[in-house]
Amino acid sequence: MVQETVFGNVIQFLERLGVYDVILPFILVFTIVFAIFEKTKIFGTEDVEGVKTAKKNLNAMIAFVIAFLVIASAQLVAIINKSLANIVLLLLISVCFLLLIGSFFSEKEEVKLIGGWRTFFMIVMLIGVVLIFLAAITTSSGKSWLQVIIDSVVNNFDSTAVSSIVLLIVVLIFMMYIVREPKHSHVGKSGHGEDNNDKEHH
Repeated sequence: MVQETVFGNVIQFLERLGVYDVILPFILVFTIVFAIFEKTKIFGTEDVEGVKTAKKNLNAMIAFVIAFLVIASAQLVAIINKSLANIVLLLLISVCFLLLIGSFFSEKEEVKLIGGWRTFFMIVMLIGVVLIFLAAITTSSGKSWLQVIIDSVVNNFDSTAVSSIVLLIVVLIFMMYIVREPKHSHVGKSGHGEDNNDKEHH
């Protein structure tokens, strides 16, 4: 039998108050939508002491309404809560992975992802986030969209449509690899320097 604790009772009390189902999702959606409106300035700007700034009153009101509409739907709130928990778990896994990599370097060496490795991990994180949201969204039968997609692929793996999609993905990856721009080397700079020196001697 699990023993009840003071902090555990506090968490349960906050849950009964609706903090996790109403207040936190509302604050999260409001903050994200308001930040997007402020960054994109989609509803226009206004002059404040000669500086063009976003219309904060309008952005805040629209973000407030959108956040209220989101928390009004129990399904959307459930998707947000489930997705965010898995996204935080994905973030912790990536941080732990970087910590393990950093243990092989000395204190003076800077550890950071550059070039192809950074692109690779960005793609992996994007795929992970998409899969998390697909797993959180459920159909009327109770199955998640991810499970429906997996079942469709497994059941129709030998069909022409699935084979065509796989072939198309392989061709796109191959084309992206072929047409990507090569990295610029520093040989040209040194060559120019030698030319300049030759000109000075002449």
